[in-house]
Amino acid sequence: MDKLVQNFFNLSVIEGALPSVLIGFATTVQVALAVIAIGVALGLALALLRLLERRLVDALITAWIELFRTLPQLVIIIFLYFALPYGGIRMSPFAATAFALGAVLSAFCAEIFSASIAALPKGQWEAARALNLPTLRTLWLVILPQAVRLATPLITNRVIAVTKGSALGVAVSLNDTLGAAQSYMAIVANPSPLMLAAALYLAFFIPLVTLSRYLERRMTPY
Repeated sequence: MDKLVQNFFNLSVIEGALPSVLIGFATTVQVALAVIAIGVALGLALALLRLLERRLVDALITAWIELFRTLPQLVIIIFLYFALPYGGIRMSPFAATAFALGAVLSAFCAEIFSASIAALPKGQWEAARALNLPTLRTLWLVILPQAVRLATPLITNRVIAVTKGSALGVAVSLNDTLGAAQSYMAIVANPSPLMLAAALYLAFFIPLVTLSRYLERRMTPY
């Protein structure tokens, strides 16, 4: 038991690692917020473009969804960071991680928003048309509020699943929570900083899980 505490819960090592790991944690939070903004906004845009019912547009959106739902997140991050420079596009570790995970999240969000819009009764469109509401106003005032309400519980669950992948940014030298913990662990030859990183991840994601359950109870129609 003493060896377990000494190796994994060494308070002096954790105290020394705390400043750098907290800086990494701030990066983790920033990446997560960027992923959510990119993924939800792009996913909603793709779902709305599907309403145009253009065969080519729908095929391109379907290809985007299948590509980013299928590929491992780590592969996408590494491709953006290491392969795009050959095409003259260079990304920072932060940008590569945020855009890679944002693209993955957008694929799931596009499917969820599309399904939520399709789940609404056609009478909603017909009633708006009977009131002479233009299509865009119908979409903005009638359809989207209801679709977003239906989609929110599923979106929040998917947000949690994807944003946890921010730890994969360590593969491209992102100095996030895990990266900072690993760096300090290599210096002191003690894995206690990883336990600190785990505690910070729990502190960040447990409230998100709680929020997800709350939204699911509030917004799921009965």
